[in-house]
Amino acid sequence: MIEGTLGYSATTIALFVGLVLLFVGIDLFAHRKDKPVSLKDALAWSFLWVLVSLGFAGYLGYTYGEEKASLFISGYALEKVLSVDNLMVFIAIFNAFSIPEAYRHRILYWGIIGAILFRLVFVVGGAALYALGPWVEFVFAGIIAFTAYKMLSGGDDDDSITDYSNHFSVRWTQRIVPVVPKLIGHNFFASKKTVEAELAKPENQGMSVVRRAAFYATPMFLCLVCIEFSDVLFAFDSVPAVIAVTKDPLLVYSAMMFAILGLRSMYFVLDALQRYMAHLEKAIIVLLFFIAFKLTISAANHMFGWPGFTIDPNVSLAIVLGTLAVGVIASIIFPSKDDDQSDEAAKQNTGAAE
Repeated sequence: MIEGTLGYSATTIALFVGLVLLFVGIDLFAHRKDKPVSLKDALAWSFLWVLVSLGFAGYLGYTYGEEKASLFISGYALEKVLSVDNLMVFIAIFNAFSIPEAYRHRILYWGIIGAILFRLVFVVGGAALYALGPWVEFVFAGIIAFTAYKMLSGGDDDDSITDYSNHFSVRWTQRIVPVVPKLIGHNFFASKKTVEAELAKPENQGMSVVRRAAFYATPMFLCLVCIEFSDVLFAFDSVPAVIAVTKDPLLVYSAMMFAILGLRSMYFVLDALQRYMAHLEKAIIVLLFFIAFKLTISAANHMFGWPGFTIDPNVSLAIVLGTLAVGVIASIIFPSKDDDQSDEAAKQNTGAAE
């Protein structure tokens, strides 16, 4: 089960909450206008969130010992790297709904707020499941290993791209909430008067709404619903993986929160650099199999007293960071064939233009 009580001072909890609120507020103020997030800005914010997270890890190490800091960093790194695959789905969702780049930060902000709440529910739920006995670790190990297997067997299947604009979560929402089939600024909802004014414009001739209502959801809201649903599915894999690293409730939740709060900026970095991350998914698959193995060993120790060894937190941290580094370096040294072809085509187009 999740071990013990929180076991941390009020100062530590206040510091965690204060850091989150402070930097979320700064982030929101800096991105209060509807404009595309540049790669330079996204990199700067990603770096800032990593610094804040490492600063909190340093405080944990200074106050509670090196092991606490090591466990926090392992959980943080795992959540961060596992989020990469989910962010790739976000890119596909935004494209499916034709969301302009200037509005994507707004959707990601509300999506992150939902992720914070859902992660809390999942962490509490994970604690309740662990209380049932060590056999739960076998179940979680199976879930994580199956996820890794699916990624391994279907990672190169480009023909199975999902039409997220017709996702079942979107269809359910459309049955419940009246929808206007047009973006109206950055609004998630629009009043009846606003919608009627939009439909009356010459360029919107032939456009209509299914039923009359006082307020209508826009494609911005449908996109948000789709992103929230995909994040909930992602949490089924990521939460057991982080809990496998440490069962300390504050470390689990704080590691996930610092990783999640940096995802908005990380999204824009990945959107620009995804073609250079060709082998990162392979690193994620290796990490998932490692976590499944770690959970299996832990469950076997608790239930049967064998094989009688554990994986040290520092060893886990080294494996997580090392695997991630290998994936990034391999992507730089050995880019995918598609990247090589794209670069060659770009050179030919440049030569033809000259």
